[in-house]
Amino acid sequence: MDQLPRLVATDLDGTLVREDRTVSARTADALARCTAAGTQVVLVTGRPIRWLQRVYEHLHGTVPAICANGAVVYDPVDDVVLRADPLAPDLLAEVARRLRAEVPGVRLAVEITDGRQMRHEADWPLRWEAGDPDVRGIESPEELFSLPAVKLLARAGTQDPDVFVQVVAGAVAGLAEATHSSSSGLVEISAAGVTKAAGLAWFCARYGVRADQVVAFGDMPNDLPMLAWAGRAVAVANAHPTVLEVADAVTLSNEQDGVAAYLEELYGVAEPAA
Repeated sequence: MDQLPRLVATDLDGTLVREDRTVSARTADALARCTAAGTQVVLVTGRPIRWLQRVYEHLHGTVPAICANGAVVYDPVDDVVLRADPLAPDLLAEVARRLRAEVPGVRLAVEITDGRQMRHEADWPLRWEAGDPDVRGIESPEELFSLPAVKLLARAGTQDPDVFVQVVAGAVAGLAEATHSSSSGLVEISAAGVTKAAGLAWFCARYGVRADQVVAFGDMPNDLPMLAWAGRAVAVANAHPTVLEVADAVTLSNEQDGVAAYLEELYGVAEPAA
């Protein structure tokens, strides 16, 4: 990529966002410079829509987001979903049936209403969602599959995520996509063909941006399709080994503002003084 990119696509957690769940002022400034230079910035994340405001509070203005690993394309300016690719209720039920047969003790949750709400089974461990009025347990098993879901989540206690995702992928093969972005064994399931790459490709086609005009940043296996699709793939130093293996370049870690450091070099901006 000899010229500046037309679009910068970046993952959030573990990539742009630091461990304290904030985005640094340096990173916010770097993204703002991209926008000022005419480069579109897009957040490409596994997060649902309801978790984006926490990031926007740290940025200089809002930017579009591709959420739920590519299932939702979101315009925050008008608070509208431009595209959604959910799992249909009957497909959800069949995927769950297969998972229960293959994984004893599996617990499930769904992201519904384009990721603005979550429903979960009993014993589902709540973390960021604790106290969120849009997150609640189901009252009957049928409720879990009563609406389309942009993402189905599966847990079975603490698992090696790289091993567990293969078990889940085998169980849902031919029906859905399975990936992961955590270290605790949470597996994220989307409709067949739905990946970060697919969501980003749709967004880019809408605005006439080619893959070779895109720089993408990521850290976890759910970023792999996007990194393979983009013209230039950049991993943060703390990335999963599979991401480091496919990246065209490796920048500093998320804690060291790796995305900002790479963009500063790309746009010819001096590194801030320590």
